[in-house]
Amino acid sequence: MSFQNLGVSAALVRTLTQNGITAPFPIQSASLPDAISGRDILGRGQTGSGKTLAFGLALLTRLADRKALANKPLALILSPTRELAMQITDVIGDLAPVVGLNAQVVAGGLSYHKQQQALRRGVAIVVATPGRLMDLMERKDVILSDVEITVLDEADQMADMGFLPSVREILNKTKADGQRMLFSATLDRDVDSLVKKYLKDPATHSVQNETASVTKMSHHVLVHEANHKDEITSQIAARDGRTIFFVRTKRGADKLTEKLLRAGVKVGALHGGKTQAVRTRTLEHFKNGKTLALVATDVAARGIHVDDVSLVVHVDAPADHKDYLHRAGRTARAGEKGTVVSLVTMSQRGELKRITEKAGIRPTTTSVLPGDSELIKITGSRQPSGVPIVTTVTKSDSVQPNFPRRNRPSKARRTSNARSESRGENTRSESPRSSSSRSTTPRSEGGRSNSGPRKYGTDRGAAGKPKSRTGERRRAR
Repeated sequence: MSFQNLGVSAALVRTLTQNGITAPFPIQSASLPDAISGRDILGRGQTGSGKTLAFGLALLTRLADRKALANKPLALILSPTRELAMQITDVIGDLAPVVGLNAQVVAGGLSYHKQQQALRRGVAIVVATPGRLMDLMERKDVILSDVEITVLDEADQMADMGFLPSVREILNKTKADGQRMLFSATLDRDVDSLVKKYLKDPATHSVQNETASVTKMSHHVLVHEANHKDEITSQIAARDGRTIFFVRTKRGADKLTEKLLRAGVKVGALHGGKTQAVRTRTLEHFKNGKTLALVATDVAARGIHVDDVSLVVHVDAPADHKDYLHRAGRTARAGEKGTVVSLVTMSQRGELKRITEKAGIRPTTTSVLPGDSELIKITGSRQPSGVPIVTTVTKSDSVQPNFPRRNRPSKARRTSNARSESRGENTRSESPRSSSSRSTTPRSEGGRSNSGPRKYGTDRGAAGKPKSRTGERRRAR
């Protein structure tokens, strides 16, 4: 079945073909005809199953050549984390101009003012995290009465992070007779309540639940002496291939990253204590291969959608079976193979066993020493160079407030933002030196903006000259 046969716009099909995307994934083949016809959709599929294009192609086809009024988007996509929101915007934003539409990311940690300005110019598709969207709604910078299509992506994660009250309030502001699509790996009680209240006779499409996908991976428990853990971890980090190391805390992530850098491993850290500029740069380096090792906390990693991650390592045991599944889901994406490894001492085996049993996993347990053949066979580990890698921290990496004084939300909303940040949705701004928001305009084949409207969210004024950095810093204070 081709995309054209599924009802996707001919212009979109041509663009997909030019980018080497010719065959739809199962979740796309199953859901696109119903979604394009306007039916509500309940989609269940593991990470990497192609959900973004499943709902993205449908809403782009349905809204083609429509124009949004100022502050009144036509479509809304809700995401649990800003990293995921930004990645969705990258995918949909590149396709939107093909059908005369544009997209804007709306998330904490990015410039409030630039998002506000973009919305005033008119945005057809808003990709948002609940916290920042609520801020904009409260100040009337976004009005959802024209939203015809609403997508909830990774609804189970939004429930886990405590966003469902905000999600309900947001849904109540959209058109009651509009189309709604909900995608979730699981249908726990809270998510099921959303389905029953807001989806009308949905077409249900399930393509492998997350547990089924994870059971197809290779799972290993590596038992080691406590004093060998650092050496084993550094040898695994020195392997060829993309590897994600999971830890429970931000401090733990920084400590492990420092140890790996001292051992000579190029590595990046991803957690909520980093500025958005640093997080974006770290993830980009991981995607393009400048670094092959990434240390991440659970909340930060919910936005990691990178292909070709061949190994996931639980340096710290996950809190529960759900976190195990979410961590493991970073590998073996889109049908690729992957390996999941848990590092434990003898005393930690019981705790991990309870978690894996609840996740439906039966891992292979092996006792390992640094440099031994079993460790190499399972992980591809090798000896790191031992030459410390020095990184430079600049002033632009520091976290600064992002609301201009005249645009700051009410004190009550700022308190709400603080609660959101503790759940993983950091509401601070990135450095003035880096892009603070993302939106899309038609691009030339060379990848640069054409002579059409200037790209939203750039650091240029009306005359096309760069803004004063000093001025930005003053406003940030």
